[in-house]
Amino acid sequence: MTQEFHEDYGREEEVKGSSDRGFGIVFAVVFALVALWPLTGENGAVRLWSAAVAIAFLAIAFLRPGLLAPLNRLWTRFGLLLHRIVNPIVMGFLFYLTVTPMALIMRALGKDLLRLKRDPEAKSYWIERTPPGPAPDTMSNQF
Repeated sequence: MTQEFHEDYGREEEVKGSSDRGFGIVFAVVFALVALWPLTGENGAVRLWSAAVAIAFLAIAFLRPGLLAPLNRLWTRFGLLLHRIVNPIVMGFLFYLTVTPMALIMRALGKDLLRLKRDPEAKSYWIERTPPGPAPDTMSNQF
């Protein structure tokens, strides 16, 4: 018996990287910024090695972008590796630094927003709406 789900719980997604030309242009800009950054300080010496690398990336990006394909694939794989490492850490920080303190504060204040406390005196946990909501036959074709 095969079990089918609406969502795809597999993690094998096809990731499409950037174009080789776009990759070359972005790296040319990055190396140009590295080359020109010292101009913002006091010593003002342009980094010639970085300027040469920027010019090389720009020339290859416009003349033979296919030469950048291996570097582009390597950079994409590096990004995917960083994603697999950093994403769970960041999500854990977000959860434990936002959701958990809010839950502890709400619990300390005695709040029960989801109405999870057991009430042995209650006939039902159903919440009555006043006025009543839409007619039940309007909900027959939800999706």
